[in-house]
Amino acid sequence: MRTATTVEAASFGTWSRQADFVVEAEKLGLGICWVAEAWGSDAPSALGFYAARTERMLLGSGIMQVGTRTPVALAQTAITLSNLSGGRFLLGLGPSGPQVMEGLHGVPFARPLARVRETVDIVRQAIAGGKIAHAGSEFRIPLPGGEAVPMRLSVRAEHPVPLYLAALSPAMLKLTGQVADGWLGTSFVPEGAAEAYFAPLQEGLAAAGRSRADFDVCQGAEVSFAPDEEALGAMVAGRKKELAFSLGGMGSASTNFYNRAYSRQGWAEVAAEVRERWQRGDRDGAAALVTDEMVLATTLIGTEEMVRQRLRVWRDAGVDTVRLYPAGETLQARLDTLGRAIELVREVDGEASSATAARLA
Repeated sequence: MRTATTVEAASFGTWSRQADFVVEAEKLGLGICWVAEAWGSDAPSALGFYAARTERMLLGSGIMQVGTRTPVALAQTAITLSNLSGGRFLLGLGPSGPQVMEGLHGVPFARPLARVRETVDIVRQAIAGGKIAHAGSEFRIPLPGGEAVPMRLSVRAEHPVPLYLAALSPAMLKLTGQVADGWLGTSFVPEGAAEAYFAPLQEGLAAAGRSRADFDVCQGAEVSFAPDEEALGAMVAGRKKELAFSLGGMGSASTNFYNRAYSRQGWAEVAAEVRERWQRGDRDGAAALVTDEMVLATTLIGTEEMVRQRLRVWRDAGVDTVRLYPAGETLQARLDTLGRAIELVREVDGEASSATAARLA
């Protein structure tokens, strides 16, 4: 498995500390650094800065929301960052949700599937270097009825630009398998992933005549090491309100993709009740409903041996790239956590390689 992380400015307090984290993470051997946008700082500005500070690490937008920029503007950004970084850029896109899109950007969230599908088509046209023409339900390029004719960008992509989609719903997962180079996932329970996630992904891959080997599953979770069971209990308790926010506070009053994802993986009743309590303002009551199992199943929290075993389960479930969110109160603590997690991933990969070699001997 490759290793990755995701950063955003709010999690580090200052840009200089975040840049220090990225630089040191590369020295630890991290493979990919994704930069989140959400409702905070923009991703491309930070990515350009980190491209100048790093040499080997891949850098990705994780994610830029489809609809907040035109598809051609997304392509221009991707080409620029790819060329600036010497081919180290990965374009991560996603539909976001109605609260961010409509409540913050004033952009309709309606028909996200069509919007994402058409955006990918236009972005790929622009990166390929030809004249851009598209006549869909969401975008018309050039606009009909005027004097404009199809154009091509004056800048050329000097390297391939892999495209990833963030997806949770079955329909968006199927589209991801059809048109993307990889999937940026979250809320992942490996024990239930075959039906909840991999079935629609595989359906999309098959529809496009592609194999699983052509595709990168990039799955993320917090990683934190507990010295003993007592410390682990405190860690788990501290994460319950965060998970309750995802289940009850993310999205709008009627649309929460995180809640639906947990529901499809066996926690429908709990997820519904957490959402109901959160929506009526009972935050503590919502957090109290979150079980230890829900926290541990979707994170890499535990003793070192627990984390090692969960990484084996993730690997065997089909995760190609593990996106690590290291816990820690200080920059050094986060780097220490990240460094040990990277070592564990290498150990787990080494076990798999040794087993394969033994079978072939």
